Amino acid sequence: MSSFALPRPAWLSPKVFRTEVLAGLVVALALIPEAIAFSVIAGVDPRIGLFASFTMAVTIAFVGGRPAMVSAATGAVALVIGPLNREYGLGYLIACVILAGVFQIALGALGVAKLMRFVPRSVMVGFVNALAILVFMAQVPELTDVPWPVYPLVVSGLALMVLFPRITRAVPAPLVSIVILTVITVAAGIAVPTVGDRGALPTALPLPGLPDVPFTWATLQIIAPYALAMALVGLMESLLTAKLVDDITETHSSKTRESIGQGIANIVTGFLGGMGGCAVIGQTMINVKTSGARTRLSTFLAGVFLMVLCIVFGPVVSDIPMAALVAVMIVVSAAAFDWHSIAPATLRRMPVGETTVMVVTVACVVVTHNLAVGVVVGSITAMVIFARRVAHLVNVTAATDADGGRTVYTVTGELFFASSNDLVEQFDYQESPELIVIDLTAAHIWDASSVAALDAISTKYERRGKTVGIVGLNGRSAQMHDKLSGELTP
Repeated sequence: MSSFALPRPAWLSPKVFRTEVLAGLVVALALIPEAIAFSVIAGVDPRIGLFASFTMAVTIAFVGGRPAMVSAATGAVALVIGPLNREYGLGYLIACVILAGVFQIALGALGVAKLMRFVPRSVMVGFVNALAILVFMAQVPELTDVPWPVYPLVVSGLALMVLFPRITRAVPAPLVSIVILTVITVAAGIAVPTVGDRGALPTALPLPGLPDVPFTWATLQIIAPYALAMALVGLMESLLTAKLVDDITETHSSKTRESIGQGIANIVTGFLGGMGGCAVIGQTMINVKTSGARTRLSTFLAGVFLMVLCIVFGPVVSDIPMAALVAVMIVVSAAAFDWHSIAPATLRRMPVGETTVMVVTVACVVVTHNLAVGVVVGSITAMVIFARRVAHLVNVTAATDADGGRTVYTVTGELFFASSNDLVEQFDYQESPELIVIDLTAAHIWDASSVAALDAISTKYERRGKTVGIVGLNGRSAQMHDKLSGELTP
């Protein structure tokens, strides 16, 4: 009788287990300030963001496609759903999170992960830069009409986060900054806005429940646009982060499973009263690159430790000055921005089209406050620029036999809607011999527009009593030409 044993999880090794536990603790500590700050951006109580970070991390540890990647409340999601919360209230935000999860499962099942290959690098740079700009802009209200001690506290927090890593990286600099500024404000009795002013922190685990909204068609019309935007933004950021972790760990992950897993995590988070989220690049880098975590255990423990810290040390967290969180978010925005992309040397070397795509993406996001709109418009702009560039690469050369009885037109390049429109004008229909040969050996037919253009060329010659032959078609081009030629006009 044969028997088999399941593979032993890597984290059962004492050395790996210790690494995963410590990594989870460090990530949990790093998640607290950002989760609270992202709650402020979304306009909800801090516990809503903390609940989201807890449920996202714990759920994705089981259903995600990329081990050791951390998901939690994020600035990208907060920026998308914040306007919905401010206009309609928390119930609609929760319903939006659940619907976004449904959209993500559907998109994952349809293979949306494969579409990421069509998002150009310049769009992704613009996406990251726009996210950084919006996160910084969200801090401006926290710096206006506030007591004067807020400003030196923010400057001190920035200085601590810049200088402390030079001493040690064992403890996250944002956490050190928050602890020191909190001690100073409490000990000195400095009256500044605190986290407690924003609402109560959780004192118990979240309980499941339905969103407090009317289940009507009107509600769906309100939340659907925000939910779709959240789903797209969350998948973009998560899949990009997964690709980054793949490169660092030199391992492969299932992007389709990650897409569906993000949807499941957001549905669970919504029913437990969280604001939703996606993969977080900063905490994932702390987990994978700084702490050396490689398994799902670190992600799971990050969520567990986060909730334990909040429930046990909630009163302390309530005393954190908002100035400390503003400093954290300013550093996050500065670190997220790709400064190399706007360096004079980079701009001089970069093609104008690439820079244009990046600027268009950033401008659309900043104007609309919608990251998905920027990515879509940026991608369309990149496609138009690419099409124009490729269209100019089509060339037609003519060679007439010595006896003048035949002219061979050699076409080189990619024939599609943008290039084929000008193809008809590159042939001489007046001074031509009886036999015309169009040689497509160095060309490829991509669409019906190209077949229609070849039909138009043939028709022009045939009306003048000429004979036209098309040669050199490769397999797919011949298949498309045979199928569509003569069928595109009534």
